[in-house]
Amino acid sequence: MAQINKPNQYFNTKLYTGNGSTGHAITGVGFQPDWLWIKERSSTSSHFIYDAIRGVNVKLSSNTTDADSTVADSMTSFDSDGFTVGNNGATNENGQTVVAWNWKANGAGVANTDGSITSTVSANTTSGFSIVSYTGTGSAGTVGHGLGSTPKMIIVKRRNTAAQWNVYHESLGNTGALYLNDTRTFNVVAGFWNNTSPNSTTFTLGTDAAGNGSGDTYIAYCFAEKQGFSKFGSYVGNGSADGTFVYTGFKPAFVMIKRTDAAGHYWHIYDNKRSSSGGSNIMDDVLYPNENFAEYSGDKLDIISNGIKFRSGNTDINASGGTYIYMVFAENPLVGTNNIPATAR
Repeated sequence: MAQINKPNQYFNTKLYTGNGSTGHAITGVGFQPDWLWIKERSSTSSHFIYDAIRGVNVKLSSNTTDADSTVADSMTSFDSDGFTVGNNGATNENGQTVVAWNWKANGAGVANTDGSITSTVSANTTSGFSIVSYTGTGSAGTVGHGLGSTPKMIIVKRRNTAAQWNVYHESLGNTGALYLNDTRTFNVVAGFWNNTSPNSTTFTLGTDAAGNGSGDTYIAYCFAEKQGFSKFGSYVGNGSADGTFVYTGFKPAFVMIKRTDAAGHYWHIYDNKRSSSGGSNIMDDVLYPNENFAEYSGDKLDIISNGIKFRSGNTDINASGGTYIYMVFAENPLVGTNNIPATAR
C-alpha cells in the first residue's frame, strides 16, 4: 500500500474569526475542499456541512435529523485554497471563533454504475475518501462508491426529508448503525446495510427508508483506510488518566470518537489546531457532532507520533471496560518514504 507523506494535501483544519461580511474568504486550506464541515466554537450553533455534489449554501447539520436546506449567505463558494462564507450567523458571525474541517475528494462528481443503484461519485482514491449521491429504490441494492478499496466507515443521510445520520463502522459490523446525530448505542437495523459489508466497488442497502426509500435522495461519505493518512478502529477504555493507547501509525490531526456499548455518550471531535494547551501534545478542546454546544475544554487526550494516549477517565472517551470506535486523520506519517520520522510538538 502506497503511503501518503503529505496528509494536509487531503485533509486540513482551518480556524477563523467571523466578521459578519457578505464575502469573507477563508484561505490557507491548501486545496479546494469538496467536503466542508463548519462549527462555531465560541457560542451555540448547529454544525453546517457542505459538499461539492450538493453545492454551495446547501447545508446539512449533524446535530439534527433535518433534510438539507439552502441557507443563503452561509457558504457561497468553494475556492482553490479554501472557501468563502457570507454573513450567516452560524458560519460568519462577527467576532465569533469558528473551525472548518476540510477534505479533498474530486470535484462535483461523475456518474457511477458499479452498483444496481446509479450514483454520482466524487472520489479521491489516493486518500480513500468519496462523496456519493444517489436516489433510493425501496428495494435492496448496491451503490458504487468509487474508491477502488473497501470502506471502513460510511456515513449516510437522507436529504429530502428528515432522517437519522446512519454510520457504518467496520468494527461494529453490518447488522445496524450508529446515529451521528444522537447518543444512542449501536442500533440493530437489519434493513439498513442488508446485513452485508461493503466491498471495493459498492456498499449494500436494504429497504430501510433512512437509507433507501423509493424516490428519496441521499448523500453518503465513504472512507477507506490509507497508510500514513487515516485509521478506523476500536479500543477498550481503562478509566484512568494514564489511559488506553491507540496505535494509528501517524501523528493525528483529527480524532472523532463514540462509545458504542452504552447509550447517553456524546460523539467527540478533537483536532490539532484547537488545543488550549498551545505548544503541547494535548488535545483538550472538544466539539460534539450530535449537539450545537460551544467548544468545551476537557476530556484530554495526548497526540504522539504514532497514535493517541488518553489522559482522562471520562466515560465518553475512556470508561473502564467501555468500547469505542474512532475515525482519525493524520498530521504526519510516523515515517515517510524519505525515512524521516514524524515528531510530536
